[in-house]
Amino acid sequence: MFFIIGLLVVVGSVLGGYSIHGDLTLLWQPIEFAIIFGGAFGAFLIGNPKRVVVGSLKSMGKLFKGPKYNKTAYEELLGVLFAVFKLAKTKGDLALESHVERPAESPLFANFPKFKGDHHAVEFLCDYLRILTLGANNPHEVEAIMDSELEIHHNENHAISNALATMGDAAPALGIVAAVLGVIVTMSSITEPPEVLGKLIAAALVGTFSGILMSYGLISPVARSLEQTFDSEASYLNCIKTALIGHMQGYAPQVSVEFARKTLGSEVRPTFAQVEEMLSHLPSG
Repeated sequence: MFFIIGLLVVVGSVLGGYSIHGDLTLLWQPIEFAIIFGGAFGAFLIGNPKRVVVGSLKSMGKLFKGPKYNKTAYEELLGVLFAVFKLAKTKGDLALESHVERPAESPLFANFPKFKGDHHAVEFLCDYLRILTLGANNPHEVEAIMDSELEIHHNENHAISNALATMGDAAPALGIVAAVLGVIVTMSSITEPPEVLGKLIAAALVGTFSGILMSYGLISPVARSLEQTFDSEASYLNCIKTALIGHMQGYAPQVSVEFARKTLGSEVRPTFAQVEEMLSHLPSG
């Protein structure tokens, strides 16, 4: 939502402001655009592995949706964590086995549809619950493994945002390349009348303008937006990690959930009273 609004503001401000005293048709220079956009995309392909290129294309949908984890999503997450830990405390960790092996069929997870629909989060939680059912009981060792997995996840995601940021940094230079090529064309037509030379010079300057606008008005903000979205996803998994470690250390379900709640940012953190109210309405069993 904000991405679309921001994009409209950028385009409207730049082109709208220019149109007050300039001719918009002069900005339509497809050859300049082909040089800049084609060069930027080619450099992007050269500098990044297939995983990053494909991941970047798949991540574009996140720009329109934005971070998917709001306060409601975290309330549900704390609820599912409480339900899991309560079952483990009352019936033992082995009681979780049927749920973690077939989460899609689990009646426990069925009570939390948003969480159940998040494949990556479900997989993350179930993997470590499975480790508990296999007899792991050292929270420090499990925490080290979690940190390693989260670090890998962080690096893979940020390779995408960093690649886009690098392309954004290169766009102004490619705009200069397009401008220089335009100047070459202009100099080769130096005997033409002023009105012809003026259009050629304007076309060359559009290259510089386009490269700078593409960098600071589009690509760099896109990279920053994706970085924030990836950080939001990492915070969600970190919340699960904190609660699991609390459970492994022997704390009551309410305490483990409270540990997890305290790791959340203020904009998505439900209050203690809200969590208590939500837990009191959870289905029994």
